[in-house]
Amino acid sequence: MLDLHRNNLTGHIPPSLAELRSMQVLSLCYNDLSGEIPAALGNLTGLQELYLHYNRLSGAIPPSLGQPRNMSYFNVEYNQLIGAMPASIWNLSSLVVFSVMYNMLSGAMPPGAFAAMPRLHQILINNNQLHGPFPVSIANASNISLVQLDGNLFTGIVPSDIGRLGNLNFLLIQNNLFEANEPRDWEFITHLANCSQLQELGLAGNKFGGVLPAGSLSNLSTSLYDLELGANKITGSIPEDISNLVNLRNLDMSHNFFTGSLPSSLGRLQNLARLYVIGNSLTGPVPSTIGNLTGLSDLRLDMNAFSGRIPSTLGNLAKLYSLGLSANSFTGPIPSTLFSIQTLSIVLDVSHNDLEGPIPQEIGNLKNLAELHLESNRLSGEIPATIGECRLLQILYLQSNSLSGSIPSTLNQLMGLETLDMSSNNLSGQIPKFLGNISMLQYLNLSLNRFVGDVPTFGVFANATAISIQGSVELCGGIPTLHLPPCSSQLPKRKHKHFVVPIVLSLIATLVVLATLYKLGVWHKKNRTKPPSSTSMQSHPMISYSQLVKATDGFSTTNLLGSGSFGVVYKGGLDGQEGERENIVAVKVLKLQTPRALRSFAAECEALRNMRHRNLVKIVRVCSSIDTRGCDFKAIVYEFMPNGTLDGWLHLETSEQTEREQLDCLRVTILLDVACALDYLHCHGPAPVVHCDVKSSNVLLDADMVAHVGDFGLARILVEGNSSLQQSTSSMGLAGTIGYAAPEYGAGNMVSTNGDIYSYGILVLETVTGKRPTDTIFRQGLRLREYVEKALGHSMMDVIDKRLEDELRTADDFSRKKKMDC
Repeated sequence: MLDLHRNNLTGHIPPSLAELRSMQVLSLCYNDLSGEIPAALGNLTGLQELYLHYNRLSGAIPPSLGQPRNMSYFNVEYNQLIGAMPASIWNLSSLVVFSVMYNMLSGAMPPGAFAAMPRLHQILINNNQLHGPFPVSIANASNISLVQLDGNLFTGIVPSDIGRLGNLNFLLIQNNLFEANEPRDWEFITHLANCSQLQELGLAGNKFGGVLPAGSLSNLSTSLYDLELGANKITGSIPEDISNLVNLRNLDMSHNFFTGSLPSSLGRLQNLARLYVIGNSLTGPVPSTIGNLTGLSDLRLDMNAFSGRIPSTLGNLAKLYSLGLSANSFTGPIPSTLFSIQTLSIVLDVSHNDLEGPIPQEIGNLKNLAELHLESNRLSGEIPATIGECRLLQILYLQSNSLSGSIPSTLNQLMGLETLDMSSNNLSGQIPKFLGNISMLQYLNLSLNRFVGDVPTFGVFANATAISIQGSVELCGGIPTLHLPPCSSQLPKRKHKHFVVPIVLSLIATLVVLATLYKLGVWHKKNRTKPPSSTSMQSHPMISYSQLVKATDGFSTTNLLGSGSFGVVYKGGLDGQEGERENIVAVKVLKLQTPRALRSFAAECEALRNMRHRNLVKIVRVCSSIDTRGCDFKAIVYEFMPNGTLDGWLHLETSEQTEREQLDCLRVTILLDVACALDYLHCHGPAPVVHCDVKSSNVLLDADMVAHVGDFGLARILVEGNSSLQQSTSSMGLAGTIGYAAPEYGAGNMVSTNGDIYSYGILVLETVTGKRPTDTIFRQGLRLREYVEKALGHSMMDVIDKRLEDELRTADDFSRKKKMDC
């Protein structure tokens, strides 16, 4: 026996160890050894236990290690081993524990891998790159208690033979590509009822779909304490009889397609400590029986369609440290009982609901809370002074409510505060200087309120990228980069004898403004029925109605490319000059009977009038004429994009595998093209333009798969000289498409380039994951609002990284390797 574990050994394992012919136990684990495992160690024919885990060993597992016939413990986990596992390993019939987890092993396992391992007790091959079907022969290892295959690329159906493992305690196969589509594919979970000692069942992060078989969960072992089904495609309702699993401590059913209500029977799971149902389509009220789960420490019901009031019985959960109820349809006031849970220390999130009324004074009871989300509700009244008693608060979100009054002075007690967002409320008074004294504060958003007076210049206020104060017109001072007017105390004092001058000037200015408004009113009344000015079309060559009829073969349905809210698009051919071939174009005919279609036409012409960029769709011609019936006719002719839209490529039929693989290599390039287009629109064009409808169906691909941003029907040109929350020259109203539209678009005409950034974030997620924004998985996009608001002063990549951490593993249309590359 040679045991040198837990030292600081470096270098390679010397092959000369193989000369110690009597060696039975070799333990070199928990060191810093590198290099390859010497093949000579296979000559130690008497070796029974080999422990090389927790080093930096590389290369492949030598086939010679399958030679010691009495090997019972084989552990090389947490190294950097690559390649396939040698076939000789599966001949080690004496193996009791086999662990190669957390390496980079690849290849498939042979069908009969475990056929000759009757003594095997634990198999740990998780977190590698192994692929192929589930090893059916594992059922021959009748003594096995732990099967850990998670974090690989295994595919296919889980065999029902797994139910023959009578001693099975742990079955962990999450984060693979296992699937279930038909009822018979779920037979394995029915047969697991024979595993009477089963304690953990991990199926999360696979492609399991369809409805769980009736009674399948309730018949599992009552010893089961951990059940993870999250991040699959399971449909149907959560079984009522799941309450039979009386010893369940952890239940995760998040990010599936479960519908119906949350079973009231869950209240009988007295041992439950963690309940996750995030991101489903559950409806109805939350049963008050949840309050019976007094052992709960973590409850997350976010991103469903729960309605009614938040049950006050949640106040009974005296051990809760994390509570998430966000992105639902809860109404009524916030129950004050929630603030009696003094153990809440990680997060309380009730954001993105329809809650109303004041913030309860009892909020001060949460003295250990680190993160509080009350944003995007209809809360009113003043911010309670008791919030200052939450001394450990690090993140506080109150934005997008109807809060009024001033910022309470007690917030100066929150010295650990890192993020504070109070934007989009009705707060007033002066911005407290004590906020500059909170040394940990890294992000402060006070925009869209009614603050007045001097903006401090120290602490967080000294960093223009860390604060946002747009929308309060009576603010002054601050650091120069904020471009605020100087405060009256900073202006040079004038002698009193000149006080008449400003009064006279003010009266004159008032008269001029009134006269101008009167003239504008008369002009508007005369011209409100006139079509938009043709100035926006001055730089676009015109084309006649008859030419478009010829180009599209009479607007034939065979040339129809698609239809949108404001227009129908046809493929057409314009005659080229003599000797030139026909010019293929796309013709968008405006639906003038649709409200705002005419404004959409003008907005698009105006937005692209002087824009020139390789990643923008080019307007070739414009038509403003009369059709054969004497009706107004307007159309825009674009350059033709032969590869259609990004949306069409992202959501191909499953049979179109070749096209899908072609897209996999171009996803990042396409996203860069769109980013370049938006950067040009926002920062480098003749005038800043907000697209207001960035989405995959508005990203067109040319013959070389270069992306072009199109459809500027909702675009807005920003007023010069106001760089943050700009007034648009358009008055189109609510802009954007559901799933992509930025929250700020709901605020009328005050839009900014940040809205496009938000939509681009959604586009990135859709392009990488292949999921539509309307899918359940994108309901968490509601949370993207707070991330993007943070990102106004930070890197957009941070936003994407945070969001993709949870979403990449659910993308099912390309391999883990490609996901990691992207």
